[in-house]
Amino acid sequence: MKIVILGLSITSSWGNGHATTFRALTRALHARGHHVVFFERDLEWYASNRDLPEPAFCRVVLFDDWSAILPRLRTDLAECDVAILGSYFTDGISAATEVLNSCAPIKAFYDIDTPITVAALRDGGAEYLSLSQVPGFDLYLSFTGGPILTELETRFGARMAVPLYCSFDPNHYFRRKPYIRYQCDLSYMGTYAPDRQAKLDELLCRPAAHLPEHKFILAGSQYPSRMLWPKNVRRIIHLSPRWHAPLYSSSRAVLNLTREKMVAAGYSPSVRLFEAAACGAPILSDSWPGLANFFAPGSEIILVTHACEVIQQLYDRDPNELDRIGAAAQARVLAEHTAERRAKQFEDYIQRASADAAAPSSKLLSAQRLETTLAR
Repeated sequence: MKIVILGLSITSSWGNGHATTFRALTRALHARGHHVVFFERDLEWYASNRDLPEPAFCRVVLFDDWSAILPRLRTDLAECDVAILGSYFTDGISAATEVLNSCAPIKAFYDIDTPITVAALRDGGAEYLSLSQVPGFDLYLSFTGGPILTELETRFGARMAVPLYCSFDPNHYFRRKPYIRYQCDLSYMGTYAPDRQAKLDELLCRPAAHLPEHKFILAGSQYPSRMLWPKNVRRIIHLSPRWHAPLYSSSRAVLNLTREKMVAAGYSPSVRLFEAAACGAPILSDSWPGLANFFAPGSEIILVTHACEVIQQLYDRDPNELDRIGAAAQARVLAEHTAERRAKQFEDYIQRASADAAAPSSKLLSAQRLETTLAR
């Protein structure tokens, strides 16, 4: 298939989780014989932090003027088999109009921010997707599973809302020899988020303050410069994806924290969660609905709520037991969450959507859903 994707970024992972998600999926689709064209607005903060400017597995079209790029986009849409618009695409509303008005056989929306999008739709629409556009897509691919998929179909008229969780490439994420520069007792990787900061203070900063002889690493951008960190917390402003696996492999344990809207929706595993598990790192995580669908608490992941529980894991836990938990998580993600497996799921969804589109009643059903959505 020829697949056209309009996404936030694939060339820069700075301050976003979209790039690594798109890279893993696109690389796997390319390996399976598909041709991918990726449209990305050339934003300054990505341009100055571009860690994969020319991916070998897709053709990237960078643009800084939406009107100027339209002729090229329309040509690719006219020739493609699948058109995909990603969440938080800068020109989202206009891009959705182009995709929905095109003759692309299958039109999909890939939501890598589903709880945030749905919260916006409840209030009348997101800045990158309007209420009236949701029923127009043949597929609503969501990085969040669970009950929110039903809401997308019944309340907002999505034709087929299905989970397409993030994934990892096992050729890039695997257990490495510890890298002395990144050796630590606990690491956390994540962009600053106000609704996640209290958990970071409790589960990383407080343990660090109580264990001054232990080493901690916090990697992530956009943290306010006024923030003070314990002396044994090393700050890394931005860590290129090529160093993610060395960090995970050099950490005695890895901390995973989830934003409030993702916790409320549940069923929202982050790409960092799968990547760390792929490297065999024992993971300490906050809890959210649906987590047990991805990892078995206690045997594949360790759930923590308070600093004392983190301290106990780092100070008292048998290192061999931590290693066993990390190995069990690694086996789980290798079986269920590789990029190749996700690419196959994507192909299955396209096949289902194609069959639905060919059904005589599909156009009538779509019109009815659109009318119902607008009435709401």
